[in-house]
Amino acid sequence: MENQYIIKGGIPLRGEVTISGAKNAALGILAAAIMTNDTVVIDNLPDVRDINVILEAIQGIGAIVERIDAHTVKINGSTITDVTIDYDSVRKIRGSYYLLGALLGKYNKANVSLPGGCDIGSRPIDQHLKAFRALGATVNIEYGMINASAEKLTGNHIYLDVASVGATINIMLASCMADGRTVIENAAKEPHVVDVANFLNSMGANIKGAGTDKIRISGVTKLHSSEYSIIPDQIEAGTFMIAAAATKGDVLIKNVIPRHLECISVKLTEIGVNVEEFDDAVLVSCKNRLFHTQIKTLPYPGFPTDMQPQIATLLALSDGTSTVTESLFENRFKYVDELSRMGASIKVEGNIAIIEGVEGLTGASISAPDLRAGAALVVAGLVADGYTTIDSIRYIERGYENFEEKMASLGASIEKIPVDDERAVQKFKLKVS
Repeated sequence: MENQYIIKGGIPLRGEVTISGAKNAALGILAAAIMTNDTVVIDNLPDVRDINVILEAIQGIGAIVERIDAHTVKINGSTITDVTIDYDSVRKIRGSYYLLGALLGKYNKANVSLPGGCDIGSRPIDQHLKAFRALGATVNIEYGMINASAEKLTGNHIYLDVASVGATINIMLASCMADGRTVIENAAKEPHVVDVANFLNSMGANIKGAGTDKIRISGVTKLHSSEYSIIPDQIEAGTFMIAAAATKGDVLIKNVIPRHLECISVKLTEIGVNVEEFDDAVLVSCKNRLFHTQIKTLPYPGFPTDMQPQIATLLALSDGTSTVTESLFENRFKYVDELSRMGASIKVEGNIAIIEGVEGLTGASISAPDLRAGAALVVAGLVADGYTTIDSIRYIERGYENFEEKMASLGASIEKIPVDDERAVQKFKLKVS
């Protein structure tokens, strides 16, 4: 049954919230875990739909997957019998393509369905395929499947035309057991690239330079067991930072790496939000109306595209005219129509949103168009006067663990109810009034 969120806005968020593990790091790390025949234990996994889908796909090809608890998994890839990952098992997630690099790196062959994920624009995988060919693989696409195979993989010098996170991680997976040395130029520098490299190194890989634009990989003959804890989710943390600011709240956001959040913290400070950093937490508070600014999404350490809808929602309530330039994806403003229904004043021209700040938003029935836009609309609902219902929340659940429960723990009036359940709506309204 489809669910929706119902929210009564206008309550400042207060208290403490603990951030889950990074979904985007976990997808790469889970794929890497099958590359050894030893048992690997991974903890701080986020308990979200994307992670459960990739674990099912890994189990589907014969690996042993044992869920120790909601955030810990034990994986053994010695029993893999198949290198084919079909469409049904991974069509809902983008990170399925990491299984291509992992299987190719371990078995010299892989057949993986073309990836799915949110429709935020064109995300070609030509850089991945170019890199696999450079390592010696034959790659073709037939019947919606990517087929890659090689006699053996040999290290090479690979220059990425764009600093693609997915391609950088896939090359590390495919080349860490290849013959010789691989160099990735113009590599992506995102925290989850570094986390996947650290995990591979914990299994005996030899990867240097992750986090810079030049990564050097010396092939090893095999990988071994490891126990590893995934980094906290930079985007989940950023979303709660913005929710705290938008609602004029005061929230301590725990289990974060403040350095990963600097691109967000700097912009929030610039528009008048108070951000205080601790060793593994940030305190975000806000009392007054915020100022306008200009945002341009860029690869890390620039402002993340995955935080663009959330910051735009905050700027929709800030004083003056702001601009948000989306330089990475061409289809990332689909939430603007929904925000406009709530009273925001936003005009999109090409890849730029021009935002005239308004005093407040009003509740409406809206729909989440994708993962991050859905989270941004929840923030809008938390601020809006009256009641907001948000459907298609399955997108939000792809990347946020217990989102409504974490918001409610900070004082938000939010509940998950079945779509079109008028009794549940009335019950909620009675309860919060």
